[in-house]
Amino acid sequence: MGLFDRLFGQEENQSQETVANQEFSETEALDNQDLSTSESQAEQLSESETQVEEISSTESVEESESTVTEESQVTVDNHFADVMADYYAKKAQVAAAAEKGETVTFEAVQTRKVEEKTEEVQASKTETEQEKYNRTLKKTRTGFAARLNEFFANFRRVDEEFFEELEEMLILSDVGVNVATQLTEDLRYEARLENVKKTEDLQRLIIEKLVDIYEKDDIYKEHINFQDGLTVMLFVGVNGVGKTTSIGKLAHKYKQEGKKVMLIAADTFRAGAVAQLVEWGHRVDVPVVTGAEKADPASVVFDGMEKALAEGVDVLMIDTAGRLQNKDNLMAELEKIGRIIKRVVPEAPHETLLALDASTGQNALSQAKEFSKITPLTGLVLTKLDGSAKGGVVLAIRQELDIPVKLIGFGEKIDDIGEFHSEEFMQGLLTGLV
Repeated sequence: MGLFDRLFGQEENQSQETVANQEFSETEALDNQDLSTSESQAEQLSESETQVEEISSTESVEESESTVTEESQVTVDNHFADVMADYYAKKAQVAAAAEKGETVTFEAVQTRKVEEKTEEVQASKTETEQEKYNRTLKKTRTGFAARLNEFFANFRRVDEEFFEELEEMLILSDVGVNVATQLTEDLRYEARLENVKKTEDLQRLIIEKLVDIYEKDDIYKEHINFQDGLTVMLFVGVNGVGKTTSIGKLAHKYKQEGKKVMLIAADTFRAGAVAQLVEWGHRVDVPVVTGAEKADPASVVFDGMEKALAEGVDVLMIDTAGRLQNKDNLMAELEKIGRIIKRVVPEAPHETLLALDASTGQNALSQAKEFSKITPLTGLVLTKLDGSAKGGVVLAIRQELDIPVKLIGFGEKIDDIGEFHSEEFMQGLLTGLV
Protein backbone atom coordinates (compact mmCIF):
# COMPACT_ATOMS: atom_id res chain seq x y z
CA MET A 1 0.00 0.00 0.00
CA GLY A 2 1.41 3.41 -1.02
CA LEU A 3 1.82 6.41 1.28
CA PHE A 4 -1.18 8.22 -0.24
CA ASP A 5 -3.46 5.20 0.32
CA ARG A 6 -2.20 4.81 3.90
CA LEU A 7 -2.88 8.48 4.61
CA PHE A 8 -6.13 9.17 2.81
CA GLY A 9 -7.58 5.79 1.81
CA GLN A 10 -9.10 5.44 5.29
CA GLU A 11 -11.49 8.33 4.58
CA GLU A 12 -13.19 6.30 1.79
CA ASN A 13 -13.34 3.23 4.06
CA GLN A 14 -15.01 5.32 6.77
CA SER A 15 -17.71 6.51 4.32
CA GLN A 16 -18.40 2.92 3.30
CA GLU A 17 -18.72 1.93 6.94
CA THR A 18 -21.18 4.79 7.45
CA VAL A 19 -23.44 3.48 4.64
CA ALA A 20 -23.30 -0.04 6.07
CA ASN A 21 -24.21 1.27 9.52
CA GLN A 22 -27.21 3.14 8.09
CA GLU A 23 -28.49 -0.04 6.38
CA PHE A 24 -28.04 -2.00 9.59
CA SER A 25 -29.93 0.69 11.54
CA GLU A 26 -32.89 0.51 9.13
CA THR A 27 -33.09 -3.30 9.47
CA GLU A 28 -32.81 -3.00 13.22
CA ALA A 29 -35.69 -0.48 13.27
CA LEU A 30 -38.00 -2.92 11.45
CA ASP A 31 -37.14 -5.66 13.95
CA ASN A 32 -37.87 -3.26 16.81
CA GLN A 33 -41.37 -2.56 15.41
CA ASP A 34 -42.23 -6.28 15.63
CA LEU A 35 -40.95 -6.42 19.17
CA SER A 36 -42.74 -3.27 20.34
CA THR A 37 -46.23 -4.93 20.45
CA SER A 38 -45.17 -7.74 22.76
CA GLU A 39 -43.16 -5.29 24.89
CA SER A 40 -46.22 -3.02 25.40
CA GLN A 41 -48.27 -6.00 26.57
CA ALA A 42 -45.57 -6.91 29.06
CA GLU A 43 -45.53 -3.30 30.31
CA GLN A 44 -49.28 -3.38 31.00
CA LEU A 45 -48.91 -6.58 33.05
CA SER A 46 -46.13 -5.04 35.11
CA GLU A 47 -47.96 -1.77 35.90
CA SER A 48 -49.87 -3.25 38.80
CA GLU A 49 -46.67 -4.68 40.27
CA THR A 50 -45.02 -1.24 39.96
CA GLN A 51 -47.86 0.44 41.92
CA VAL A 52 -47.39 -2.02 44.80
CA GLU A 53 -43.64 -1.33 44.80
CA GLU A 54 -44.21 2.46 44.90
CA ILE A 55 -46.35 2.16 48.03
CA SER A 56 -43.71 0.13 49.83
CA SER A 57 -40.87 2.40 48.70
CA THR A 58 -42.46 5.51 50.25
CA GLU A 59 -41.56 4.27 53.72
CA SER A 60 -37.90 3.67 52.74
CA VAL A 61 -37.64 7.21 51.26
CA GLU A 62 -38.71 8.76 54.57
CA GLU A 63 -36.05 6.76 56.39
CA SER A 64 -33.31 7.81 53.93
CA GLU A 65 -34.10 11.56 54.25
CA SER A 66 -32.62 11.72 57.73
CA THR A 67 -29.43 9.98 56.49
CA VAL A 68 -29.04 12.49 53.61
CA THR A 69 -29.40 15.40 56.06
CA GLU A 70 -26.59 14.02 58.22
CA GLU A 71 -24.32 13.52 55.17
CA SER A 72 -24.99 17.07 53.95
CA GLN A 73 -23.94 18.45 57.33
CA VAL A 74 -20.67 16.50 57.16
CA THR A 75 -19.99 17.96 53.68
CA VAL A 76 -20.56 21.52 54.98
CA ASP A 77 -18.24 20.90 57.93
CA ASN A 78 -15.50 19.54 55.66
CA HIS A 79 -15.79 22.53 53.30
CA PHE A 80 -15.50 24.93 56.25
CA ALA A 81 -12.40 23.08 57.45
CA ASP A 82 -10.81 23.37 53.99
CA VAL A 83 -11.53 27.12 53.85
CA MET A 84 -9.96 27.66 57.30
CA ALA A 85 -6.93 25.53 56.41
CA ASP A 86 -6.41 27.59 53.24
CA TYR A 87 -6.74 30.82 55.28
CA TYR A 88 -4.11 29.80 57.82
CA ALA A 89 -1.76 28.56 55.08
CA LYS A 90 -1.91 31.97 53.40
CA LYS A 91 -1.41 33.71 56.74
CA ALA A 92 1.68 31.58 57.41
CA GLN A 93 3.17 32.53 54.03
CA VAL A 94 2.60 36.23 54.67
CA ALA A 95 4.18 35.92 58.16
CA ALA A 96 7.20 34.02 56.78
CA ALA A 97 7.76 36.74 54.17
CA ALA A 98 7.51 39.44 56.85
CA GLU A 99 10.28 37.76 58.90
CA LYS A 100 12.56 38.01 55.85
CA GLY A 101 11.73 41.70 55.48
CA GLU A 102 9.53 41.10 52.43
CA THR A 103 6.03 42.49 51.94
CA VAL A 104 3.58 39.92 50.62
CA THR A 105 -0.20 40.41 50.59
CA PHE A 106 -2.99 37.85 50.81
CA GLU A 107 -3.89 38.79 47.23
CA ALA A 108 -0.37 38.03 45.98
CA VAL A 109 -0.44 34.62 47.66
CA GLN A 110 -3.84 33.87 46.11
CA THR A 111 -2.62 34.96 42.66
CA ARG A 112 0.41 32.70 42.97
CA LYS A 113 -1.83 29.74 43.92
CA VAL A 114 -4.11 30.40 40.95
CA GLU A 115 -1.10 30.53 38.59
CA GLU A 116 0.27 27.27 40.00
CA LYS A 117 -3.13 25.61 39.58
CA THR A 118 -3.37 26.89 35.99
CA GLU A 119 0.07 25.45 35.18
CA GLU A 120 -1.01 22.09 36.64
CA VAL A 121 -4.15 22.06 34.47
CA GLN A 122 -2.20 23.01 31.34
CA ALA A 123 0.43 20.37 32.04
CA SER A 124 -2.30 17.73 32.35
CA LYS A 125 -3.62 18.55 28.85
CA THR A 126 -1.03 16.58 26.88
CA GLU A 127 -1.30 16.58 23.10
CA THR A 128 -0.91 13.50 20.97
CA GLU A 129 1.82 13.59 18.34
CA GLN A 130 -0.72 13.89 15.51
CA GLU A 131 -2.39 16.83 17.33
CA LYS A 132 1.01 18.54 17.54
CA TYR A 133 1.57 18.01 13.81
CA ASN A 134 -1.90 19.38 13.00
CA ARG A 135 -1.33 22.45 15.20
CA THR A 136 2.19 23.04 13.88
CA LEU A 137 1.22 22.76 10.23
CA LYS A 138 -1.99 24.78 10.49
CA LYS A 139 -0.52 27.93 8.89
CA THR A 140 1.14 25.97 6.11
CA ARG A 141 -1.99 23.92 5.43
CA THR A 142 -4.39 26.86 5.39
CA GLY A 143 -2.00 28.96 3.29
CA PHE A 144 -1.50 26.21 0.74
CA ALA A 145 -5.22 25.40 0.69
CA ALA A 146 -6.11 29.06 0.12
CA ARG A 147 -3.65 29.32 -2.79
CA LEU A 148 -4.85 26.06 -4.31
CA ASN A 149 -8.55 26.96 -3.99
CA GLU A 150 -7.96 30.44 -5.42
CA PHE A 151 -5.96 28.95 -8.27
CA PHE A 152 -8.71 26.49 -9.27
CA ALA A 153 -11.36 29.20 -8.92
CA ASN A 154 -9.53 31.28 -11.54
CA PHE A 155 -9.28 28.48 -14.12
CA ARG A 156 -12.05 26.58 -15.83
CA ARG A 157 -10.03 24.72 -18.47
CA VAL A 158 -6.70 22.92 -18.67
CA ASP A 159 -4.31 24.68 -21.04
CA GLU A 160 -0.70 25.87 -21.12
CA GLU A 161 -1.50 28.98 -19.08
CA PHE A 162 -3.00 26.70 -16.41
CA PHE A 163 0.26 24.75 -16.05
CA GLU A 164 2.45 27.88 -16.02
CA GLU A 165 0.37 29.45 -13.27
CA LEU A 166 0.31 26.16 -11.33
CA GLU A 167 4.12 25.99 -11.35
CA GLU A 168 4.36 29.57 -10.07
CA MET A 169 1.78 28.88 -7.33
CA LEU A 170 3.74 25.83 -6.13
CA ILE A 171 7.00 27.78 -6.01
CA LEU A 172 5.29 30.46 -3.91
CA SER A 173 4.18 27.66 -1.54
CA ASP A 174 7.88 26.91 -0.84
CA VAL A 175 7.82 23.39 -2.21
CA GLY A 176 10.92 24.30 -4.23
CA VAL A 177 11.60 25.01 -7.90
CA ASN A 178 12.57 21.43 -8.73
CA VAL A 179 9.47 19.99 -7.03
CA ALA A 180 7.20 22.53 -8.74
CA THR A 181 8.77 21.84 -12.15
CA GLN A 182 8.63 18.05 -11.82
CA LEU A 183 5.04 18.09 -10.54
CA THR A 184 3.88 20.38 -13.35
CA GLU A 185 5.58 18.25 -16.01
CA ASP A 186 4.03 15.06 -14.60
CA LEU A 187 0.57 16.64 -14.59
CA ARG A 188 1.02 18.02 -18.09
CA TYR A 189 1.91 14.52 -19.34
CA GLU A 190 -1.03 12.82 -17.60
CA ALA A 191 -3.47 15.51 -18.76
CA ARG A 192 -2.48 14.85 -22.38
CA LEU A 193 -2.58 11.09 -21.84
CA GLU A 194 -6.09 11.15 -20.33
CA ASN A 195 -7.28 14.10 -22.44
CA VAL A 196 -8.25 16.01 -19.28
CA LYS A 197 -10.12 19.26 -19.97
CA LYS A 198 -11.59 20.22 -16.56
CA THR A 199 -9.35 21.60 -13.81
CA GLU A 200 -11.21 19.84 -10.99
CA ASP A 201 -10.11 16.50 -12.44
CA LEU A 202 -6.51 17.44 -11.63
CA GLN A 203 -7.03 18.73 -8.06
CA ARG A 204 -6.79 15.33 -6.34
CA LEU A 205 -3.99 14.27 -8.69
CA ILE A 206 -1.86 17.22 -7.53
CA ILE A 207 -2.05 16.00 -3.92
CA GLU A 208 -1.26 12.44 -5.00
CA LYS A 209 1.83 13.68 -6.85
CA LEU A 210 3.03 15.69 -3.82
CA VAL A 211 2.75 12.54 -1.69
CA ASP A 212 4.56 10.51 -4.36
CA ILE A 213 7.41 13.03 -4.42
CA TYR A 214 7.91 12.69 -0.68
CA GLU A 215 7.50 8.92 -0.78
CA LYS A 216 10.28 8.76 -3.38
CA ASP A 217 12.08 5.43 -2.89
CA ASP A 218 10.04 4.63 0.26
CA ILE A 219 13.25 4.82 2.35
CA TYR A 220 13.01 7.58 4.94
CA LYS A 221 15.90 6.99 7.44
CA GLU A 222 14.03 9.13 9.97
CA HIS A 223 14.95 7.30 13.20
CA ILE A 224 17.73 8.52 15.48
CA ASN A 225 20.70 6.13 15.41
CA PHE A 226 20.78 5.33 19.14
CA GLN A 227 23.55 3.03 20.38
CA ASP A 228 23.56 0.47 23.18
CA GLY A 229 26.25 2.49 24.98
CA LEU A 230 27.12 6.15 24.37
CA THR A 231 25.28 7.94 21.53
CA VAL A 232 27.12 11.06 20.31
CA MET A 233 25.04 13.72 18.52
CA LEU A 234 26.83 16.64 16.85
CA PHE A 235 24.66 19.71 16.11
CA VAL A 236 25.54 22.29 13.44
CA GLY A 237 23.68 25.29 12.04
CA VAL A 238 23.90 29.07 11.70
CA ASN A 239 23.24 31.31 14.69
CA GLY A 240 19.62 32.11 15.42
CA VAL A 241 17.93 29.05 13.92
CA GLY A 242 17.07 27.50 17.30
CA LYS A 243 19.93 25.00 17.48
CA THR A 244 20.79 25.50 21.16
CA THR A 245 17.12 25.59 22.16
CA SER A 246 16.53 22.32 20.31
CA ILE A 247 19.43 20.72 22.18
CA GLY A 248 17.95 21.86 25.51
CA LYS A 249 14.50 20.50 24.67
CA LEU A 250 15.97 17.20 23.50
CA ALA A 251 17.95 16.95 26.74
CA HIS A 252 14.66 17.27 28.63
CA LYS A 253 12.96 14.71 26.34
CA TYR A 254 15.70 12.10 26.66
CA LYS A 255 16.02 12.58 30.40
CA GLN A 256 12.25 12.06 30.76
CA GLU A 257 12.73 8.80 28.86
CA GLY A 258 15.20 7.64 31.51
CA LYS A 259 18.42 8.32 29.61
CA LYS A 260 21.51 9.87 31.22
CA VAL A 261 22.25 13.02 29.22
CA MET A 262 25.22 15.38 29.00
CA LEU A 263 25.81 18.53 26.89
CA ILE A 264 29.03 20.08 25.51
CA ALA A 265 29.23 23.83 24.80
CA ALA A 266 31.73 23.81 21.90
CA ASP A 267 30.71 27.21 20.48
CA THR A 268 33.43 28.86 22.58
CA PHE A 269 33.87 31.97 20.43
CA ARG A 270 30.40 33.29 21.23
CA ALA A 271 29.93 33.81 24.97
CA GLY A 272 26.17 34.02 24.61
CA ALA A 273 26.00 30.51 23.13
CA VAL A 274 27.81 28.96 26.12
CA ALA A 275 25.65 30.88 28.61
CA GLN A 276 22.47 29.83 26.80
CA LEU A 277 23.40 26.15 26.86
CA VAL A 278 24.43 26.35 30.53
CA GLU A 279 21.05 27.92 31.32
CA TRP A 280 19.28 25.07 29.55
CA GLY A 281 21.39 22.62 31.54
CA HIS A 282 20.22 24.22 34.81
CA ARG A 283 16.62 24.26 33.59
CA VAL A 284 16.44 20.57 32.69
CA ASP A 285 18.96 19.45 35.36
CA VAL A 286 21.55 18.08 32.91
CA PRO A 287 25.37 18.62 33.22
CA VAL A 288 27.08 20.91 30.68
CA VAL A 289 30.80 20.67 29.87
CA THR A 290 32.31 24.10 29.16
CA GLY A 291 35.81 25.47 28.59
CA ALA A 292 37.59 28.75 29.12
CA GLU A 293 36.54 31.74 27.03
CA LYS A 294 37.93 31.50 23.47
CA ALA A 295 39.18 27.96 24.23
CA ASP A 296 39.79 25.54 21.37
CA PRO A 297 36.38 23.91 20.70
CA ALA A 298 38.02 20.55 19.99
CA SER A 299 39.69 20.53 23.42
CA VAL A 300 36.31 21.13 25.10
CA VAL A 301 34.83 18.29 23.06
CA PHE A 302 37.68 15.98 24.10
CA ASP A 303 37.12 16.75 27.80
CA GLY A 304 33.38 16.17 27.37
CA MET A 305 33.87 12.86 25.55
CA GLU A 306 36.19 11.56 28.27
CA LYS A 307 33.81 12.66 31.00
CA ALA A 308 30.79 11.11 29.25
CA LEU A 309 32.50 7.74 29.00
CA ALA A 310 33.71 7.86 32.60
CA GLU A 311 30.22 8.68 33.92
CA GLY A 312 28.29 6.19 31.77
CA VAL A 313 26.32 8.79 29.81
CA ASP A 314 23.71 7.51 27.32
CA VAL A 315 23.31 10.60 25.10
CA LEU A 316 26.00 13.25 24.55
CA MET A 317 24.94 16.32 22.55
CA ILE A 318 27.54 18.76 21.21
CA ASP A 319 26.69 22.37 20.32
CA THR A 320 29.00 23.94 17.71
CA ALA A 321 29.57 27.34 16.08
CA GLY A 322 27.55 28.40 13.05
CA ARG A 323 29.66 30.98 11.24
CA LEU A 324 28.63 30.03 7.71
CA GLN A 325 30.00 33.30 6.33
CA ASN A 326 33.52 31.97 6.92
CA LYS A 327 33.14 28.48 5.49
CA ASP A 328 36.85 27.58 5.37
CA ASN A 329 37.37 28.21 9.09
CA LEU A 330 34.12 26.45 9.98
CA MET A 331 35.02 23.42 7.88
CA ALA A 332 38.46 23.18 9.51
CA GLU A 333 36.91 23.49 12.98
CA LEU A 334 34.26 20.80 12.35
CA GLU A 335 36.84 18.46 10.82
CA LYS A 336 39.05 18.87 13.90
CA ILE A 337 36.11 18.23 16.24
CA GLY A 338 35.26 15.12 14.18
CA ARG A 339 38.82 13.78 14.52
CA ILE A 340 38.78 14.32 18.30
CA ILE A 341 35.42 12.55 18.65
CA LYS A 342 36.69 9.55 16.66
CA ARG A 343 39.87 9.41 18.73
CA VAL A 344 37.71 8.64 21.79
CA VAL A 345 34.84 6.74 20.10
CA PRO A 346 35.91 5.60 16.59
CA GLU A 347 32.38 5.13 15.18
CA ALA A 348 31.10 8.51 16.48
CA PRO A 349 29.46 10.93 15.89
CA HIS A 350 26.44 8.71 15.42
CA GLU A 351 24.35 11.67 14.29
CA THR A 352 25.43 14.97 12.69
CA LEU A 353 22.28 17.08 12.66
CA LEU A 354 21.77 20.40 10.91
CA ALA A 355 19.26 22.76 12.55
CA LEU A 356 17.16 24.76 10.06
CA ASP A 357 14.65 27.54 10.66
CA ALA A 358 11.58 26.46 8.66
CA SER A 359 10.23 30.02 8.60
CA THR A 360 13.07 31.05 6.22
CA GLY A 361 11.65 28.80 3.49
CA GLN A 362 14.00 28.42 0.53
CA ASN A 363 16.85 30.01 2.51
CA ALA A 364 16.74 26.95 4.77
CA LEU A 365 17.21 24.77 1.68
CA SER A 366 20.24 26.87 0.68
CA GLN A 367 21.76 26.45 4.15
CA ALA A 368 21.28 22.69 3.95
CA LYS A 369 23.10 22.61 0.60
CA GLU A 370 26.02 24.68 1.95
CA PHE A 371 26.44 22.70 5.19
CA SER A 372 26.28 19.40 3.32
CA LYS A 373 29.39 20.58 1.42
CA ILE A 374 31.17 21.40 4.70
CA THR A 375 30.44 18.24 6.69
CA PRO A 376 28.57 14.94 6.12
CA LEU A 377 25.04 15.29 7.54
CA THR A 378 22.91 12.39 8.78
CA GLY A 379 19.73 14.40 9.36
CA LEU A 380 17.96 17.72 9.84
CA VAL A 381 16.26 19.42 12.79
CA LEU A 382 13.38 21.58 11.55
CA THR A 383 12.58 24.43 13.97
CA LYS A 384 9.96 27.22 14.20
CA LEU A 385 7.53 25.42 11.90
CA ASP A 386 4.56 26.34 14.10
CA GLY A 387 4.89 30.07 13.36
CA SER A 388 5.44 29.66 9.64
CA ALA A 389 3.39 28.95 6.52
CA LYS A 390 6.45 27.48 4.79
CA GLY A 391 6.23 23.82 5.75
CA GLY A 392 6.38 22.98 2.04
CA VAL A 393 10.16 23.35 2.31
CA VAL A 394 10.22 19.77 3.68
CA LEU A 395 9.14 18.55 0.22
CA ALA A 396 11.92 20.58 -1.40
CA ILE A 397 14.51 19.14 1.01
CA ARG A 398 13.26 15.62 0.38
CA GLN A 399 13.43 16.09 -3.41
CA GLU A 400 16.74 17.95 -3.76
CA LEU A 401 18.86 16.57 -0.89
CA ASP A 402 19.20 12.99 0.25
CA ILE A 403 19.12 14.15 3.90
CA PRO A 404 16.16 13.04 6.04
CA VAL A 405 14.37 15.30 8.51
CA LYS A 406 14.87 13.52 11.85
CA LEU A 407 13.57 15.99 14.43
CA ILE A 408 10.87 18.65 14.34
CA GLY A 409 10.03 21.55 16.65
CA PHE A 410 6.32 21.96 17.42
CA GLY A 411 6.43 25.24 19.39
CA GLU A 412 7.94 27.05 22.34
CA LYS A 413 7.06 24.67 25.20
CA ILE A 414 9.79 22.50 26.67
CA ASP A 415 8.21 19.32 25.31
CA ASP A 416 7.50 20.78 21.85
CA ILE A 417 10.05 18.65 20.03
CA GLY A 418 9.89 15.13 18.69
CA GLU A 419 11.16 12.68 16.13
CA PHE A 420 9.96 13.43 12.62
CA HIS A 421 7.42 11.01 11.13
CA SER A 422 6.68 11.55 7.46
CA GLU A 423 3.19 10.05 7.57
CA GLU A 424 2.07 12.34 10.43
CA PHE A 425 3.68 15.29 8.63
CA MET A 426 1.99 14.62 5.29
CA GLN A 427 -1.31 13.96 7.05
CA GLY A 428 -1.06 17.28 8.90
CA LEU A 429 0.04 19.12 5.74
CA LEU A 430 -2.57 17.83 3.31
CA THR A 431 -5.63 16.87 5.39
CA GLY A 432 -8.68 18.72 4.13
CA LEU A 433 -7.29 19.19 0.63
CA VAL A 434 -8.27 15.70 -0.54
